[in-house]
Amino acid sequence: MKVSVWDTYVKRDDGNVMHFDILVPSDVTDETIIFRFGNEYLRHKSIHNAVVSTKECRLCHMEYATQEVEEAILEKGYFILEMENCN
Repeated sequence: MKVSVWDTYVKRDDGNVMHFDILVPSDVTDETIIFRFGNEYLRHKSIHNAVVSTKECRLCHMEYATQEVEEAILEKGYFILEMENCN
């Protein structure tokens, strides 16, 4: 499965900047959907004062998904790859 990688940076409540990638099927191009996935992830992490938008999230590149990523995308529509300050 080919996926789009959306590079995302969001300021946490404590001032640190979270860096994570939102991976979606390459045919998902509606930014509203991608931002909704990012905001859902933030709610799951109990980050309430941040919002994912064009300022924080941009299409970076496309790649082929690993089996783990593909399975997650098939289950919930997206995969979050945590990079920095996500815990």
